[in-house]
Amino acid sequence: MPKIVDHDARRAELARAMWRVVYRDGVGAATVRSVAAEAGWSPSALRHYFATQTELLVFAMEHVMVEATERVVTDDRTGTPREAAQRMLEQLLPLDRQRVREAEVWLLLAARSRVDPGARDRMVEADDGVRRAVDLAVSLLTGEPAPDATARLHALLDGLVVHALLHPDRMPPRRVRELLAAHLDTLAAR
Repeated sequence: MPKIVDHDARRAELARAMWRVVYRDGVGAATVRSVAAEAGWSPSALRHYFATQTELLVFAMEHVMVEATERVVTDDRTGTPREAAQRMLEQLLPLDRQRVREAEVWLLLAARSRVDPGARDRMVEADDGVRRAVDLAVSLLTGEPAPDATARLHALLDGLVVHALLHPDRMPPRRVRELLAAHLDTLAAR
């Protein structure tokens, strides 16, 4: 009798192994070999699911999108619209270890998206999700959709992520929150 393999369960097992490597050693360490070792698999068995590191990163980005969406959707909407917008958008910024690792995945995948169609498609999806969250925040603050304000705020978020990752000494979480708050105050005052 042939062995029945639950591929979804195996992918979930690989996801847990990959994120253990990412959280412990950083996203650059999440290679096919290191994730296979963490899962107790051979690299050739893992390659059945992910042939390249880009495929691993795409898979990781899918996880990031699910986690970030869950945080934004379940975020506390109490308080003023200004406070709710701040809390919601902070879920997309690298303000703790988990979100730093998620942002590292985003940045590596963004770099690969210039040459890899699979990475590009996943980045478009991620970008659309961020844009929807930003559009919601702008609508909370201004009472209506404002495409220019959405574009500026989206660009600010992307810039804050990059600066927080590349220069954590100059852009610690406190400073990231302050800059976001200042911009949201400007939007709310309109």
